[in-house]
Amino acid sequence: MEESPRSGISSPEAKLGLKVEDLWDVQEPQLSPSEKLNSCFESIPVSAFPPAPSSQVIEINSDSSLDEAVQLLSKHKILSAPVRNVEAPEDASWIDRYIGIVEFAGIAVWLLHQSEAAAIRMMSGSATAGLVSRESAATISSVTLETPANAIAGTAIGPGSSGPEASASMEGSFFESLTSSDFYKNTKVGDILGSFRWAPFLALQTSDTFLTMLLLLSKYRMKSLPVVDLGEGKIENIITQSAVVHMLAECVGLHWFETWGARKLCELGLPVMKPNQLLKVHGDEPVLQAFKLMRAKRIGGIPVVEGNGRKVVGNISIRDVRFLLTAPEIYNDHRSITAKNFLTAIRKYLEEHQEDSPLLRGTITCRKDNTLEEVIRRLDTEKIHRIYVVDEDENLEGVITLRDIISKLVHEPHGYFGDFFYGVVPLPRNSSV
Repeated sequence: MEESPRSGISSPEAKLGLKVEDLWDVQEPQLSPSEKLNSCFESIPVSAFPPAPSSQVIEINSDSSLDEAVQLLSKHKILSAPVRNVEAPEDASWIDRYIGIVEFAGIAVWLLHQSEAAAIRMMSGSATAGLVSRESAATISSVTLETPANAIAGTAIGPGSSGPEASASMEGSFFESLTSSDFYKNTKVGDILGSFRWAPFLALQTSDTFLTMLLLLSKYRMKSLPVVDLGEGKIENIITQSAVVHMLAECVGLHWFETWGARKLCELGLPVMKPNQLLKVHGDEPVLQAFKLMRAKRIGGIPVVEGNGRKVVGNISIRDVRFLLTAPEIYNDHRSITAKNFLTAIRKYLEEHQEDSPLLRGTITCRKDNTLEEVIRRLDTEKIHRIYVVDEDENLEGVITLRDIISKLVHEPHGYFGDFFYGVVPLPRNSSV
């Protein structure tokens, strides 16, 4: 006798999937699958979402140094963490207790400005070619998500020279000096926290719905969402895009999931971007160019290509900036760190330290005729945030991210958030909300 998909369900994520299944079964038959899923997720509170395996929320104090923040993020292999205001009283509400999010992306933009400011002074022969002042760090913290790429790219310093070129020529020595400097070790997380637009602490209440959560993680580009208990005034859980995709992977075999997940990527309009729209970096370009593009365009990773620009040889993600800060041996032999050298050095480092990482398993790809279920399984198994779509000749055709997956799960009902996001966080492209 064939085992029922409901048999043997044990994980919290799978049990949550069964709850969606029960809600799916009682939906009006005339509703479309999309409407059914929206209705199901609108009926489930975020308090039902399973906590992280460690059941521990990692927080960073506002008086922690950047060095301490990087070490903590690296140790727990996370991209961001809520910042706790050490000056807030013990009985403060969560609004006063947490003042933002510190993330690798934010630290990366700080580093880019530091690198280029130092490089410009160095190339112009300034006697003060060291690290910039604490006042400059305050200016850096005002950079927003809307900062255009050419504003980040640096200022010309002479004929044929630019900020990026100068910083590329001294990356290794710069990072070596930076990570050993008192400036880096003494600059506080609270000093570089940007505006609400730059690093929003956008929390969910336990009574908010899955639909709200999924829309924030997809359409509104949030990477993670703290869940707060109003009574306790503290963070109960942090829900990430990765955790949602893991939940979906645990629901394979359930009717509601199969109705949605059995469709091919091309049938769902994935990948969204055309090949000529995809941001990428060539293997011989400075690795900092990859981090600049990621921050300027608000993306978490970028493919490294060779040849005609369509052959993928690797992926650099924003989290990889940690290697420039915590593993100086990576750049000791590469004073000018190209994207290809960076990947080679990271792989060597991971092998020597016996660390498991998707970087050791080569470039992970799929085809347009793969199903959404196949891609979800691969993303979850490999613990990656994006997968590259290639054609039969292995030419790059696009990328599919965790956000893309979630965005195909739900849609925003008209007027769902009202004017909540006006002037708070950047609206998605083509959004009328």
